[in-house]
Amino acid sequence: MPRMLDVSDDVRAEIGDEEAERLLAGENAPGGYDCTSCRTPGDSEQERTSTVLFIGEETAVLAFAHAGCLPSQVVKVTEEQLQGAVRSITADAGAGQPGHPGQAGYAGQAGYAGQADQPGQTPGAAAPEQAVLGVTSGLVLIAGELHPALVVEPTAPIARPGATGVGDDFLPLLIEQGFMPLTAIETVPAVLHGWSVLLAMGRLHAVLQPGPSGGSPVAWWQAHQPLQVTEGWRTAANKHQQVLLFAAPVGSIGRQPREDLLRDALDRAAAEGKLVGAALPLAGT
Repeated sequence: MPRMLDVSDDVRAEIGDEEAERLLAGENAPGGYDCTSCRTPGDSEQERTSTVLFIGEETAVLAFAHAGCLPSQVVKVTEEQLQGAVRSITADAGAGQPGHPGQAGYAGQAGYAGQADQPGQTPGAAAPEQAVLGVTSGLVLIAGELHPALVVEPTAPIARPGATGVGDDFLPLLIEQGFMPLTAIETVPAVLHGWSVLLAMGRLHAVLQPGPSGGSPVAWWQAHQPLQVTEGWRTAANKHQQVLLFAAPVGSIGRQPREDLLRDALDRAAAEGKLVGAALPLAGT
């Protein structure tokens, strides 16, 4: 039976016209599936479904998602990430519940989704400069509603590319990219178009920024291994279709074990003029 599949030009270019037509005809596509984003059941015979192709150095995996959760796209990941995702899918199929192989920094504490120090490209860099960024995920209450958030704090001062001094230009660089300084967290920050948060296979993969000269988005921060997020965080992300990103200079936030303590640290950083933020579309490509 024909499937209600969206196959983007990028996916078609990778898998070929013949394979794409077989998918659309229902020969190689499942009827029912677990959405690679929200992890809830979908049916390609009854609802629009996106084909999402994950490509590693040696392996490629074709996955399916509700069209409302993710657009059809090609996602390039490391081979280690892809193998971890394959193990997760296998665990899901075998055990009937989410598997947790390869979690990076998952604390497993109530109200805490995960934290890891990962290399990311310094924002605004003219050439690829590497900096270690600590990324924490959690839910933030704003005007009585919970919003999914990522909090980014470097482990050392970030110098402007080419600078010879010892300053910390992390926030100025982000402000130049469109992030807004925050003195309080009372309203949702404005949407920063061109940036996005990639949540796939139920895990956090990357924060993407606009590519050079308007090209395809590139990773500003990418997890070595996809980070597990809580079900509540994932549900909020799919509800709002965006993720709030807050950033502060080194020493402003620290490693907070609970979301209430994380919120307190964010409020202090904002009051001290050490916080910027923006709302990033979910998996916008």
